[in-house]
Amino acid sequence: MQFPKKSTLIKYLKYFSLLIFSLVLLGGSFFGSVYLGVFGSLPGKAELADISNEEASQVISSDSIIIGKFFAENRTNITWEDVPEQLKNALIATEDKRFFTHKGYDLKSYVRVFFRSILFRDSKGGGGSTLTQQLVKNLFGRKDYSILSMPVNKAKEMIIAARLEGLYTKEELLLLYLNSVPFGEDVYGVESAAHRYFNKTTRELKTEESAVLIGLLKANTYFNPRLNPQHSLERRNTVLALMEKQQYLSVEEADSLKKLPLYLNYENINIENPAGYFVYQIKKNTLDILENIKIKTGKAHNIEQDGLKIYTTLNMQMQGMAAESIRKQLAAMQKVLDKELQNRNFKNRWHAKKKKWASDSDLKNREMEVFDWEGTKVRSMNKLDSLWHYYKMLHAAVLITNPKNGAVLSWVGGNDYRILPFDMVLSHRQIASAFKPILYAAALEDNFNACTYLKNEEKKYPEYDNWQPQNFDHKSTRDSTVAMWYALANSINLPTVDLYFKLGREKLINTTSRLHFPHFPAKTPSIALGTLDLSLFEIVRAYGSFANRGIMAELVLIEKIADAQGKTLYQRKDTEAEQVFSTETAELITAILQRAINQGTGTKIRTQFGMHADLAGKTGTAQDYTNAWFIAYTPNLVIGTWVGASSPDVHFYNQNGSGSSLALPIAGQLLSAMEKDAVLRKKYLTDFNFPNSAYSALECQPYREKGVKGFFKRLFGKKKKN
Repeated sequence: MQFPKKSTLIKYLKYFSLLIFSLVLLGGSFFGSVYLGVFGSLPGKAELADISNEEASQVISSDSIIIGKFFAENRTNITWEDVPEQLKNALIATEDKRFFTHKGYDLKSYVRVFFRSILFRDSKGGGGSTLTQQLVKNLFGRKDYSILSMPVNKAKEMIIAARLEGLYTKEELLLLYLNSVPFGEDVYGVESAAHRYFNKTTRELKTEESAVLIGLLKANTYFNPRLNPQHSLERRNTVLALMEKQQYLSVEEADSLKKLPLYLNYENINIENPAGYFVYQIKKNTLDILENIKIKTGKAHNIEQDGLKIYTTLNMQMQGMAAESIRKQLAAMQKVLDKELQNRNFKNRWHAKKKKWASDSDLKNREMEVFDWEGTKVRSMNKLDSLWHYYKMLHAAVLITNPKNGAVLSWVGGNDYRILPFDMVLSHRQIASAFKPILYAAALEDNFNACTYLKNEEKKYPEYDNWQPQNFDHKSTRDSTVAMWYALANSINLPTVDLYFKLGREKLINTTSRLHFPHFPAKTPSIALGTLDLSLFEIVRAYGSFANRGIMAELVLIEKIADAQGKTLYQRKDTEAEQVFSTETAELITAILQRAINQGTGTKIRTQFGMHADLAGKTGTAQDYTNAWFIAYTPNLVIGTWVGASSPDVHFYNQNGSGSSLALPIAGQLLSAMEKDAVLRKKYLTDFNFPNSAYSALECQPYREKGVKGFFKRLFGKKKKN
């Protein structure tokens, strides 16, 4: 074998040295041009020292549960004290084992990348970015410089990383990283990730859970524990092995943790949020409050970026009870309604009518997400069938308030906020007999009394298009009259119409105006029977005046708003509530509505649900069973329920659709659950403790015979014993 001459070797060495020098010179020039801003300016020390990550605003229930977030990026920042030791160790062992020794960039890693990843094409050679450089990429992103994109962005990240290392401690840099890194599913920062995948705070993370989250950083989708559990499990064990290699775990600890199954407690409040309707209202209210703050102080706050804490009145325990009560009742009653509609050939007639206008694509099956009471699932269904599915569906709403201060304790606006976002708490529907206590209260305010006797006979009203009202049971009496208290407690229509004419429309309007009801659309006496359209929000607020001895408080949803540092921006103040009825009127109406619960239309609360609490309440059944209502209250609680379909064409054809059969059971189940809870029972299911005069005012016969016979019976008849 012949070796090259010495002169030739020297010549090759000179060429190689010149090449190396040229590359260094070229690299230095390139790096210098990036440093000098040829490819765009770099953030200076002042800007880097003022880094502030955007942070999601949180909506918090009165029992300290996060029930919603508003964000541009779903991030919640934490402090160094919130970070478990093994989470830090997992991050360093996996992403940057020399983090505490380098100054923002790691030359050893670049050498490894050059030889293993570039020259030898080893896919396991790894990347060269330090945690600090990854932080820079998270904070400032990367720009497109065509074929120079990778070298320019890498150079920028090295320079900015070195500057960050001069401004922040290593602990501060780790915290900035953990607060900004993406974990997939539009989740940023480890606190939001801990809540999403394990439904806990970062501080509560176990070692194996920390390893799952750190494993996610390599590929957010591929290692997503919900979407790809096997990939996530394998990646978790890789992270645990790296922790063992760096001596953060013993061999025994690592082996034990690797044997554990992958356990998630996945929670995505943006998909499955039992308080979705309420959270939407919170956003609207918060924006109004922030606008008022801006007008008064000149300082603007961004609900999607400033990490506000919005403390609400909602009680999530009661919210859960309300949602479960709806689910139980509607799951059962939907089957009953489906059978009635089928027996009446309603579905076939509906389909035949819609099919005339349907296109071929409307009749073609496709995968779609569908809500029903067996759970939201993806099903194969055509457009026409999906329209029918929701058209014939029963919907329900529940609103619970504290009448003393107007605090909203529960707000369920419908069956599923994500799929069916229209809020039934605010929807105007025919209020039916739930309106009657308003009319009777107006009469009591006008010097009527509970023992005023009213006519109970059928008649036509020619001046109102021959309107001829009837009682629910189609019975009437010409020879006797009915006491006001009995007519209301048993929701009798004909005496109620008589009372309307005796009182007069204008006096009733004055009362409804004080209650902030919509104006009557026409001069029709049927308003006495509840043909007015009202929302659950409006009627529950009005019943609050009965519960609160005549004082009506405006309903409130937000107690306090604080900024990310905890400084209070807004605190609800007790506003001057409105005295819409006298104390005596409120007590009399309540005494009558207690009889409605104990003896009248609301007795199922006692007989079916075994309630013992001191309750007053009223049912409501709209014409043709299109809307079912039930409102009940104590001195510290008003609960309103509504049930109906989206269209009045869909309804029951018998008493299955009455307020006592359809809406009352939701309240009954909910109140029964509250009565079994010692804390809720003591706080909300309190006694009225009225004076005896409120009850003695009802001590008169329910019926009184008219004419001479009635006169002598009253004169010589036996008095009713108390």
